[in-house]
Amino acid sequence: MTPAAAFARLVEGNKRWVSGDLHHPDRDPTRRQLVAQEQVPFGAILSCIDSRVPPELLFDTGLGDLYVMRTGGEAVGPVVAGSVEYGPVTSGTPLIVVLGHQRCGAVKAAYESLREGKPLPGNLQAIVRALQPAYEQAVRDGGSDPVDTMARAQVRLTAANLRANEALAPLVAKNALAVVGAYYSLDTGKVEVLFGAPS
Repeated sequence: MTPAAAFARLVEGNKRWVSGDLHHPDRDPTRRQLVAQEQVPFGAILSCIDSRVPPELLFDTGLGDLYVMRTGGEAVGPVVAGSVEYGPVTSGTPLIVVLGHQRCGAVKAAYESLREGKPLPGNLQAIVRALQPAYEQAVRDGGSDPVDTMARAQVRLTAANLRANEALAPLVAKNALAVVGAYYSLDTGKVEVLFGAPS
């Protein structure tokens, strides 16, 4: 599957999610048996841990269709980067989507921590550190909703870093892989493409 075809499949699935005309593909015992021994997902999604943003549902997909990595605010470290690399590098997965979302609690907590200079407890501070470049970008960009600006900046920065990643950049260069930045509306269910849609 090409990056454009994989992306089109996600777009169509999200249209079904928004309209409520869901197909629930690849969710039966036959599919379970088919993918039990081998998987060849057509896409990889890096999204937030938010319980309202389940990629398999909002793209109307099923078993074996997507690799899904979820971290607070799409924060990326070496293990997460390796997880994102896995599909494209090992089995030719042609599409990565970095999916931010409206009213992100992780981004809001990081924004407030950085603005007020008050560290968060435990390992939550690791999320704050990972999101600091997005905070700095949001401060430079301004806007009426700084948390939303930061959430969108996080998507852009994360996708740009993945495109430049040592393992992924050669695949992007030969158009075997697209890295798309997207943003999910909790209110409408629609996924907005911020940049990187393959043609």
